[in-house]
Amino acid sequence: MNGRAPRVPFATSIAVAVLLVAGLRTVCGAEFDGDYSKLSGIIIPGFASTQLRAWSLLDCPYSPLDFNPLDLVWLDTTKLLSAVNCWLKCMMLDPYNQTDNAECKSRPDSGLSAITELDPGYITGPLSSIWKEWIKWCIQFGIEANAIIAVPYDWRLSPSMLEERDLYFHNLKLTFETALKLRGGPSLVFGHSLGNLVFRYFLEWLKLEIAPKHYNQWLDDHIHAYFAVGAPLLGSPETVKATLFGNTFGLPVSEGTARLMFNSFSSSLWMMPQSKYCTSDNPYWKHFSGGFRKKNQTYHCEEQEYRTNYSGWPTNLVNIEIPSIPGFDAYPSLQDMLETNFSALECGLPTQLSFSAREVADGTLFRAIEDYDSDTKRLLYQLQKSYHGDPVVNPLTPWDRPPIKNIFCIYGIDLKTEVGYYFAPSGKPYPDNWIITDVIYEIEGSLYTRSGNLVEGNPGATSGDETVPYNSLSLCKSWLGSKVNITRAPQAEHDGSDVQVELNVDHLPEEDIIPNMTRSSRVKYITYYEDSESIPGKRTAVWELDKANHRNIVRSPVLMRELWLQMWHDIRPDTTSKFVTKAKRGPLRDDDCYWDYGKARCAWADYCEYRYIFGDVHLGQSCRLKNSSAETLLNYL
Repeated sequence: MNGRAPRVPFATSIAVAVLLVAGLRTVCGAEFDGDYSKLSGIIIPGFASTQLRAWSLLDCPYSPLDFNPLDLVWLDTTKLLSAVNCWLKCMMLDPYNQTDNAECKSRPDSGLSAITELDPGYITGPLSSIWKEWIKWCIQFGIEANAIIAVPYDWRLSPSMLEERDLYFHNLKLTFETALKLRGGPSLVFGHSLGNLVFRYFLEWLKLEIAPKHYNQWLDDHIHAYFAVGAPLLGSPETVKATLFGNTFGLPVSEGTARLMFNSFSSSLWMMPQSKYCTSDNPYWKHFSGGFRKKNQTYHCEEQEYRTNYSGWPTNLVNIEIPSIPGFDAYPSLQDMLETNFSALECGLPTQLSFSAREVADGTLFRAIEDYDSDTKRLLYQLQKSYHGDPVVNPLTPWDRPPIKNIFCIYGIDLKTEVGYYFAPSGKPYPDNWIITDVIYEIEGSLYTRSGNLVEGNPGATSGDETVPYNSLSLCKSWLGSKVNITRAPQAEHDGSDVQVELNVDHLPEEDIIPNMTRSSRVKYITYYEDSESIPGKRTAVWELDKANHRNIVRSPVLMRELWLQMWHDIRPDTTSKFVTKAKRGPLRDDDCYWDYGKARCAWADYCEYRYIFGDVHLGQSCRLKNSSAETLLNYL
């Protein structure tokens, strides 16, 4: 459920803690004075957004490129193109016990370099860049290098295997505690895509490590604010496509090869779509109540799951056309049709089976296609062992608001997003045994197939971010209280003339909030939903960015600008509002200034001026801020 080569592969999945402190007033009893030296941040990268390096020797026949210790495996496109079989040995894991290949072993790299560019190089570097721009922003605003701590992990493993093999969550807890002692302030967690699910598992795991009366205090001391960006809170249908068909994400491999590799990872099920009405027993309470802890959690659904259609999703996620005659393909070749009489063919027309999000998450889908897919045994094994039977929490269940002081849920909307698929047996052996016959998209509040046909269902008010559907991204709106303040403003720099505000809007539980505001088709907006009253001492906000792509949102200058303004607002002792004002937006950096050819001067004359420096090659490059960034920030509060 949030890069490529040459595009950024699997950039859907990233979790990061960065150097912003929202609402920071006191740190472990000491008054926080806005000193940047006290800020710290922990970076937790997401799925396929960390470099993996070889930890063994592998001689690749018929290729001059071998794999030696510390050689880049993920992502080295040169070796992928020249020795794909060797590369796969270093990438794939045993589908059952998740051990490495006998000939090659890979492990995650460490440090900031492991997450900034997946495949460094003149051409591949910029295309596989993930957090490089973010680090650049930190440097421009004076953040010290040792204040950013990266904690990469092996994104191929399920959450329980991360702890079992690498003690990842133990190390993450120590990292938070070390950061607090080192710099004197708590961290802000910034999660993108799958990284939010990693962070969710860490919070649940922490409940079993810390006494109940100390749990909330530990969170207050070490994690002051949490930015969840592009969080697939109910999973993503693209995971189903990658599991049954294969998703290359721009890699120069076939769909079958991509499926073979993806299905060897136990993390392949982590972002499976799920119902918001189905939960599991909480092992946390059983552990501390002295009761017997079951090895396998009990998976149960509310009555609303069976009274509503599609498990709270826009439509059925998977539709499979199964031949009525065993051994007969749903889409036979011309030769098969010539060798079969028409009466048998009429009896062999395919039967369509449809599956909701609940039936995907509980394994009903995989049990139904066991006769047509040899990989379902592996899927059902991992589903039970690593998810429904997880001793900490079933990751395939909805997430309530974490008990963190400040939470900002941020995602893109209004892009064409896949929400359902039609599959059919291809007649070929695994991994090419399925074909996709049609795709269902959500766009502008409607459902359409790839061929342009309208589909009945329950579409949301808008569409998702091109990777995660709107209903999965917007689940965090249920974390808001009964009264919400809504503000809609242009994403670009503006003078405040197009800002719309609604105060104390009623919010009913389990229902979306749709603002009664105008929208220009030529303007990209950002809509803020803010609540600081429902839970004493805690703030919750949801930001919706028009046309923000799931994989690129973390590199969006608009997002980085808003985060920095929120930080600047929160560290000031004289602030009177709970959230930063949206009244106007202007340039924050020299890069934000540009030349206005219509007026023959630098745009935003109040902030920018023409100041040539040797080496500038065009007028816009010579437009720079009049004052420092710190002085400029004061104009926006």
